Amino acid sequence: MGKSDKAERAKERREKRLQEISLLRTIPYSDHQRWWSAETVAVVTGGNRGIGFEISRQLAAHGVTVILTSRDHSVGLEAAKVFQEGGLNVFCHQLDVLDALSINEFCDWLKQNYGGLDILINNAAVNFNQGSDNSVEYASQVITTNYYGIKNMIQAMIPLMKHSSHGGRIVNVSSRLGRINGKRNKLEDANLREKLSNIDTLTEEMIDQTVSTFLQQVQEGTWESGGWPKTFTDYSISKLAVNTYTRLMARIFSERPEGEKIYINCYCPGWVKTAMTGYAGNISAEDGADTAVWLALLPDQAVTGKFFAERREISF
Repeated sequence: MGKSDKAERAKERREKRLQEISLLRTIPYSDHQRWWSAETVAVVTGGNRGIGFEISRQLAAHGVTVILTSRDHSVGLEAAKVFQEGGLNVFCHQLDVLDALSINEFCDWLKQNYGGLDILINNAAVNFNQGSDNSVEYASQVITTNYYGIKNMIQAMIPLMKHSSHGGRIVNVSSRLGRINGKRNKLEDANLREKLSNIDTLTEEMIDQTVSTFLQQVQEGTWESGGWPKTFTDYSISKLAVNTYTRLMARIFSERPEGEKIYINCYCPGWVKTAMTGYAGNISAEDGADTAVWLALLPDQAVTGKFFAERREISF
């Protein structure tokens, strides 16, 4: 089977799966599955456009109160207004996930107005490469926003997660490009792959050191011989860090007592037609948002520390 045949088969499989998911979305949750209500609060970072906008819409359509955040407050307010005119409980607050003052102000506002949150969707991210580009000119900004921004939000939101029998939910929007053992885009260093794959010995310092080493090599101009992923290198490493951090936090959260549990997973939305892909993707924002919403609302609380795509678990 030639490359074009394989690509065509893969395309057919993807389209068939997306049709299945579109059908699943039309099936309403039963009363016994619905652990949430209008009192349930979801925070969606970068919710003013693209996948974040669609995640906000779908969560609100299920009856959840959504707080979408945006660096540009006026843009966020316009997005929230669109939802409100449609009768959805969506509100906006300014938030820069890299600004400690902005995060603190958001935490204070969230606690004062809503008493905390039940669901956190870490969607805010950047990517400066398209097509066959692989520039690392903005590598520091990509790593800082995509990885450290998510870490900042998780650490800030942990104390605000409402205690309940269904547990808090965190969903990190990630990418298959960040798979440690991906076939076409993996780390070449077998020892580093093993280190980051071993959940029993994994530490936050190991993940931080990995991204720091990459950024150091970018500064020195030696990154191309560093054995890093070959496609969208800076973005791929940022998402590899997100995936690995998700597994680490799942292990840490598992030690929390009953009634204070937090379940955390990550997912790949696919190559979505949004500004980030220059609208060159092959998946709609509606389909790209689906798995995030499905994970956030899962009635089965035991799912944590996993990686998903199209409502199916995939390997890290």
